Amino acid sequence: MFKLKRPVLLALTLLGLSVWLLFSAGNRNFAVAASSPYEDLRLFTDALALIRHSYVEEVDTRKLIYGGIRGMMQTLDPHSGFLPPDAYQAMQDDTRGEFGGVGIEVSMRDDALIVVAPIEDTPAFHAGVLAGDQILSIDQEEVAGLDIMQVISLLRGDAGSPVTLSLKRGDNEEPLTVQLERELIHVDSVKARLISPGYGYVRLLQFQERTDVELQQALIALRKQNNNTLDGLILDLRNNPGGLLDQSIKVADLFLDKGLVVYTEGRDPDSQLKYMAHQKGTEPDCPMVVLIDGGSASAAEIVAGALQDHKRAILLGTRSFGKGSVQIVVPMSDGSGLRLTTARYFTPLGRSIQALGIEPDIFVQKGILQVVSTVTAQREQDLKNHFSSQASDKKTSASPSDAPVDKDSRDDYQLMRALDLLKGWNFFGRTAPAA
Repeated sequence: MFKLKRPVLLALTLLGLSVWLLFSAGNRNFAVAASSPYEDLRLFTDALALIRHSYVEEVDTRKLIYGGIRGMMQTLDPHSGFLPPDAYQAMQDDTRGEFGGVGIEVSMRDDALIVVAPIEDTPAFHAGVLAGDQILSIDQEEVAGLDIMQVISLLRGDAGSPVTLSLKRGDNEEPLTVQLERELIHVDSVKARLISPGYGYVRLLQFQERTDVELQQALIALRKQNNNTLDGLILDLRNNPGGLLDQSIKVADLFLDKGLVVYTEGRDPDSQLKYMAHQKGTEPDCPMVVLIDGGSASAAEIVAGALQDHKRAILLGTRSFGKGSVQIVVPMSDGSGLRLTTARYFTPLGRSIQALGIEPDIFVQKGILQVVSTVTAQREQDLKNHFSSQASDKKTSASPSDAPVDKDSRDDYQLMRALDLLKGWNFFGRTAPAA
């Protein structure tokens, strides 16, 4: 009589046990308690086996598993999600600053897909998509019920391909249709210039892998243009949807020489962290204004909150978006990834901005500077036979407050208010009486 060898017999015994576990959902005598995670997991394997065996058409097992994971992640918060391999690769491209798409950051809020911010100089930006717009459909496919990663996959695509968005804006009942053409989006995370002699302007568009290095280089270049010093600095975080947590910490650290930048609290002890500023590498001190608005989110809010709590800068603009959670992205064995919310973050003074946002120190809405009148009142110098204030007719030099402002800044009302604030700050600093 043929006898099975012990290793083969053991393998068949384990296989039989596995099959019994798979198809014995109704057997309540199984030793594992019904409330245990193992029993719950058996529900999933039972359903998977039933679909594979009895569904009207043959189905791809991996597709079923992906769908199960995606559904599991949808029961969590709006920022957690499953990334199939193509979406995971797209996310990595995003943090490096280059991808094919329309150039908007989106988030789920109260089951609605909301535009956090359009990225500057992208198709969405030029088409007039605004922070706060609600996306109803993408290429006539309704987004209700989709998770954030599915939405991103619909928005991304080859450069040159068309995409149509249906948007709800404010209280308007009639949807707004926006037709876009995808481009290869290359986002330079830092833009900088002198907006007036002595006054630097730096715009951070996103927090990418090298944002802190690019910011340092930009500040060095600005100082070189102004005799190695700055009388004031404007840091523009408007419509900055965030990005990498470590970059927000490094950016805040550039302007703080000590103290807490941000701390996180989560269920896992490994997610309870504190991030401190260091004296080494701190930028030279100068008056500073930070611009924020409803499109300033996540990493941008970490920087704004830290500088506000340490009284290093004045915040000017409107309330920020209010995303106060931390996500990690865990790569899986098949090239996919899990984006998982692991903690809430708090500003140095213990403020949570989740769903609340950060309030600016000075509230200034967006607007455009307009010429009220083109009629100029007559002055002494316009009168016939007027005499000059000096023996000679030489013109006196303009005061620092009359220094020209670059053309790109003149129509930005919030930016001009920030510049006025910095100039006033310097003026009263110079004229304050000695203590």
